[in-house]
Amino acid sequence: MTSLKQLIPSIEWMGAYRKEYLRGDLAAGFTVAVMLIPQAMAYALLAGLPPVMGLYASILPIIVYAFLGTSRQMAVGPVAMVALLVASGIGGLVSSGDVKRYVALTILLTLMVGIIQFSMGLFRLGFLTNFLSHPVASGFTSAAALIIGFSQLKHVIGLNIPRSENILKIIFQAIRQIDEVNLITMSFGIGCIIFLIIIKRISPFIPGALIAVIVSSLLTMGFSLHEKGVKIVAGVPAGFPPFSIPEFGISDISSLLPIALTISLIGFMESIAIAKQIASEKHYEIDSNRELIALGAANLVGAFFKAMPVTGGFSRTAVNNEVGAKTGLSGIVTALVVAIVLLFFTPGLYYLPKAILGAVIMVAVFGLVDFSEVRHLWRVKKDDLGLLLITFMATLTIGVKEGIFLGVVLSMVWFVIKTTRPHYAILGKIPGRTDYRDERIKGTESSGDVLVIRFDSQFYYGNVTFLKETLRKTEQKRELPLKWVVIDAGSINQLDSSADSALHELLRDYRNRSIGLCFAHVKNPVLKVMKRSGFYNALGKENFFENVHDAVQMTNRS
Repeated sequence: MTSLKQLIPSIEWMGAYRKEYLRGDLAAGFTVAVMLIPQAMAYALLAGLPPVMGLYASILPIIVYAFLGTSRQMAVGPVAMVALLVASGIGGLVSSGDVKRYVALTILLTLMVGIIQFSMGLFRLGFLTNFLSHPVASGFTSAAALIIGFSQLKHVIGLNIPRSENILKIIFQAIRQIDEVNLITMSFGIGCIIFLIIIKRISPFIPGALIAVIVSSLLTMGFSLHEKGVKIVAGVPAGFPPFSIPEFGISDISSLLPIALTISLIGFMESIAIAKQIASEKHYEIDSNRELIALGAANLVGAFFKAMPVTGGFSRTAVNNEVGAKTGLSGIVTALVVAIVLLFFTPGLYYLPKAILGAVIMVAVFGLVDFSEVRHLWRVKKDDLGLLLITFMATLTIGVKEGIFLGVVLSMVWFVIKTTRPHYAILGKIPGRTDYRDERIKGTESSGDVLVIRFDSQFYYGNVTFLKETLRKTEQKRELPLKWVVIDAGSINQLDSSADSALHELLRDYRNRSIGLCFAHVKNPVLKVMKRSGFYNALGKENFFENVHDAVQMTNRS
């Protein structure tokens, strides 16, 4: 029976809260809020939304997660990747300038993401994220980071570049309009990028983005730069958004379903990766399914208060942990600080240049381009590197949604290919020992008229033909006529009905040709199938051995 602590994980840290935790939670909560305010507005802008929607997504969803999440340091809120996916998914569904419908579809998307994640957690489907392999995720993230960064070029240099996920088109449009660049806007944008990079190298705890927001806003207001072509955020509504039920139609749901599924999986993967890393350092456990429920609930609640989709962010979570967050109270503090800004300080955001928000996004996302993974896979696993590069190029050239889905499909197809053509090894004896190793290893002795072979895979309908053909071709290459075949089954952990039928055929063929067959290292699940099908009795108990050496010794005596 599910306990109350399992339903509401925050009960555990609330019941064990200690006074010495308070200082760290307060400091971390305030620090993350200082980072989050400009980032939330920037990511809303990236998603094609009014900047205030980023702030709406930084209050109630954070509080909901603080109570329901199993991570004590996770900083939930708007993130760049999800913002890009929102823009990608909704941009093609809404005509340019129809802000009201764009916002309505975004709120519906938040609701759908919440329902999907909550349902996945409820039915314990967290394992589905395993279909998104690390190379695919890395390739997608790197490409998306470039798309996000270049999409902000229009804000950073002050040009009216049409929305696009194609980097070459963005660069081409920028070059075509180069004589229309607003030099003041460009100075703000490039200056902010340089400033943020320097501050980041000095210390990640210095609120560089907030400093840039304050200074640029004061300069714009003091010198009336908005009258000289510098685009500003302008009016940011004060106060909380009213409770409202998202509007939707069946056609809207079907149109948004692919992007909602993508955001649900990508957002959860980004969140769970950093959550597990920090939990490991802090020696406590993360429950993946409870995390899905918590993130789903955060998005569900946010949808009724005009929030864009949220998830856990890498950079803010890392800072939250480093500053000293001990419990979910730090997230509640963050939400309260954002709420105070919404209630009393929105007039101070009026003169904020959009170039600054664009610069904040650029600096945040270009660090996500994963060069180290490319170098690692080049040394370790080149077929995985191929998946990474294909996903990367597909995302850059075809589109964000198409890139991630192509990567997932290719990784699954590659998995199927590898299991249908598994690795196998002809084994030879190591002189003076009872061990058998791959014959290609120098110093092993061939077993002559005894073929000892090991298959490193499950034995199922998908690889039956390959395994039978492998045995046939291997037999043809032997110098001496075969008398025995010893199959080392130590790596075979599954046997289906098709494979079992193939074993019966193999046994009949070998007996017709007076060739013996025996098995070594057969695992219990496989042995059970063999016994139920009658293969065990047909082959004979005496032809099953605990190790390869005993099996070969028997063939030498017979």
